[in-house]
Amino acid sequence: MSVETVPVTGWGRTAPTAARLIRPRTYEEAAAAVRECGARGGIARGLGRAYGDAAQNAGGAVLDMTALDRIHAIDADGGTLLCDAGVSLHRLMEVLLPLGWFVPVTPGTRYVTVGGAIGADIHGKNHHVSGSFARHVLSFELLTADGTIRTVGRGTPLFDATAGGMGLTGVILTATVRLLPVQTSLMAVDTERAADLDDLMARLTATDHRYRYSVAWIDLLARGAATGRAVLTRGDHAPLDALPARARSAPLAFRTPRFPAAPAFLPEGLLSRTTVGLFNELWYRKAPRARTGELQRMSTFFHPLDGVPHWNRIYGRGGFVQYQFVVGHGREDALRSVVRRISERRCPSFLAVLKRFGEADPGWLSFPVPGWTLALDVPANLPGLGGFLDELDEEVAAAGGRVYLAKDSRLRPELLAAMYPRLDDFRALRAELDPRGVFTSDLSRRLTL
Repeated sequence: MSVETVPVTGWGRTAPTAARLIRPRTYEEAAAAVRECGARGGIARGLGRAYGDAAQNAGGAVLDMTALDRIHAIDADGGTLLCDAGVSLHRLMEVLLPLGWFVPVTPGTRYVTVGGAIGADIHGKNHHVSGSFARHVLSFELLTADGTIRTVGRGTPLFDATAGGMGLTGVILTATVRLLPVQTSLMAVDTERAADLDDLMARLTATDHRYRYSVAWIDLLARGAATGRAVLTRGDHAPLDALPARARSAPLAFRTPRFPAAPAFLPEGLLSRTTVGLFNELWYRKAPRARTGELQRMSTFFHPLDGVPHWNRIYGRGGFVQYQFVVGHGREDALRSVVRRISERRCPSFLAVLKRFGEADPGWLSFPVPGWTLALDVPANLPGLGGFLDELDEEVAAAGGRVYLAKDSRLRPELLAAMYPRLDDFRALRAELDPRGVFTSDLSRRLTL
């Protein structure tokens, strides 16, 4: 087990804090690290793709769980998997696809661990059909503050507190996950343009049920009649008979393109309103007005940014803030208002996506609820950004919505209870399970979780 004191930050590269980074190689070493993490406590960390401070712990311990990455068993007939929590979704895809199986839910990057996927209860482009990741978890082993390893099954309070609980109930060691059968490693994709936000929502509402996966890129710099114009991309796993003859010899091959890494240092202001506005215009114009049945690699459809190592560097030294919120069906006026305000504020965001969420999942701090979710990236050094996002938080909370804790780096704690009605239940279970506050993070201190 290695230990070193290093600065730790989220994927947004804002507000780094120093912590003792501990890398356990066995379950026993993980238990020892929890016992010895000290007065400032500890928090588990996977591949560092949480955007904010969820996997940071100033002055305390951070447990890097990526060395615990074994795949213990695959039931290729029944479609279940038992693996360590440190296994990445990328590794699972490499192993599972040749067997005709796929992960049930994947976010916009495959470089997240199974433990992180449960702790953040990640969602993907298929939430309206499949829900979030924890819905497909049958059980997991959890190392709790007293050093006990507990097997936690679905439908229990500890399961529901851990799914979306941001690592604050304990360290996930293993998980049993239900998989999705596929015939090929290609996607059959339909693409179309939407003229504005209302056009986009109408298209999603009318036809989303026909697709397993659905997402819309939105031009948040467009104004006037074009406010909320978008490119809508939807699809499903391609069946074998949809492949051209030349591709049928290796239908489950998993190929991932690799491009040069983003430079370590980029000039500040590279992502200005002018440059992002030009990008957005070109991206919208180059998209087809309507195209159906295009075959795409999984990596292209699900994880286009993974092909550029360290893409988060493009925002410069100041880093960036990812802001994601959800408002329920029937609160479309709140979504329209937020999109209009972002457009009028001229926030230079080229990574802005809208999706529809389906049925809520049981996690007490799980993010998705039925409705509309918008996620956007903005440079952290944008003048007045903090106050502007505070105003959006208040509007979202007033509409019965919430922000995503796995991407948050600046929410005010007084809004949390309005956004997450099971917060008191979470706090009570955590106090009972971990009275000394062994598991803690910069996020939990900031939000008094």
